[in-house]
Amino acid sequence: MEFTETHRYYTSRDFALSGLDRKVFFSLYQPMIGAVAAAFYFFLYHRIAEDSAGCTSPEPQRGLLLGLGLELNAGGRQTALDASSKLEAVGLLQTFRNHNPLSEESLYEYVLQRPLGAAEFFTNTHLTLLLRDKIGKSALLELQNGFAPSRPPELARFVTKEEATVPFYELFRLGSASIDPDLEPAWAESASARERKPAAQDRIRHSEMLLRFPRGAANRVYVERLNRAPESLKQLNYLAYKYDLEVPEICRLLDEDGMFEHDGTLAWDELQHRANAMYRQDLKRDEERERFLARGLEKTSPDYVSSVSPSEYFSIPDSFQEKVGVERYNEMLLREPYTRMLERFFPGMVPSQFISIFERIDLNYKLPEPVINVLIHYVFSLRQTQRVGKSLVDSIASNMLAKSIDTFDKAVRYVREQEKLNETLERKRRGEEPAARTGGSGTGSNRQGRRKPAMSVVKDDESAPQVTQEQLEQMLARARERKGNR
Repeated sequence: MEFTETHRYYTSRDFALSGLDRKVFFSLYQPMIGAVAAAFYFFLYHRIAEDSAGCTSPEPQRGLLLGLGLELNAGGRQTALDASSKLEAVGLLQTFRNHNPLSEESLYEYVLQRPLGAAEFFTNTHLTLLLRDKIGKSALLELQNGFAPSRPPELARFVTKEEATVPFYELFRLGSASIDPDLEPAWAESASARERKPAAQDRIRHSEMLLRFPRGAANRVYVERLNRAPESLKQLNYLAYKYDLEVPEICRLLDEDGMFEHDGTLAWDELQHRANAMYRQDLKRDEERERFLARGLEKTSPDYVSSVSPSEYFSIPDSFQEKVGVERYNEMLLREPYTRMLERFFPGMVPSQFISIFERIDLNYKLPEPVINVLIHYVFSLRQTQRVGKSLVDSIASNMLAKSIDTFDKAVRYVREQEKLNETLERKRRGEEPAARTGGSGTGSNRQGRRKPAMSVVKDDESAPQVTQEQLEQMLARARERKGNR
């Protein structure tokens, strides 16, 4: 890209460094990136006041180079580029190039990122190995011990610990009509709100993928083209939300063979199968994944508008009574992935057998997500069912497939028909609705109509005809003749 000291730039950040952040930067990051890159970072950081956050006004990059003590020539520009590349490699800087087609001007944007905390830094394999290569293993271990919190020795005698804090969501609960209608539009239009709480579709950003994706990987060229394929990015964000994946995990999936077609498009089925395998591995590895069911996260699902009227909405299950309203619950059935919806029916972890059942319905039967959500609602709302198992769910899913239930509206009407049928059968079982008569009158006729039909039985009455000696000789002769013919 064209990069000169005459191009303008501006800086933005939404955080301020604390004393601990500075200690982490100088102890852990500076040995990896060097003094020039560290000076580049703090020069951009101090363009905004220490107690503020936001953006600076555009100005020529001449001041940036001179502020770093660099010459205004090719060597100085290359030094600045190398410093910014090191900051980008360790996740401290993001660079964007904005283009104005009217004035043909290119404007650079430098977005600063907060350094990772010490605990999170040492869980990052790439950064830890890079720091080890720079300072050595013994110095790395000493730094790690220096950031580890030390406990007083006398605490070793206390062997049990009980939490006395009451969670916020147990003290305060939202009602179905507690949202301020005037606050919602203002909050949605607030730029700062969008920055502080990004939407679910921004979980996987193309710039972050490029920062973490290996430069020498075979699929690097396909990942770089994703910026021009918004539908593919939308699919990746939906997959990340569905299986609770972050940018490094998505990059690890895309780096595997077979994730892209020959034309560069995503191999969606294979990608979804491997993402599901990663999700199952995470469930086995972490027995207590955080599953707060009322976070209210929104996701980007395939565009679909339901034509179901409010009178046909499903009633709220008992476990959702104090968490969401009727409209919100049906919106969840329409929009949420089945993995998230299944978690909401269990207070803790979802049993593995349930995950396997609905995983097969999703990956093998290819039922759409809204239909699977309706299936989950219907299965868990069957009061007369003593046991919810594989055979029950498979029978309902097979019936849906046979009836071509492929949309949320069809699934709702199917469940309504099944509920009416179940109510009729239950009334007949209790005797509240008489069964159809097969003939006759009275109770005896009904019993007679349900009996098996009378069948003839062969009896041994010892009245078989006697065979004379002459007849016997004739039969033997006839048998010898037939044998000779054969």
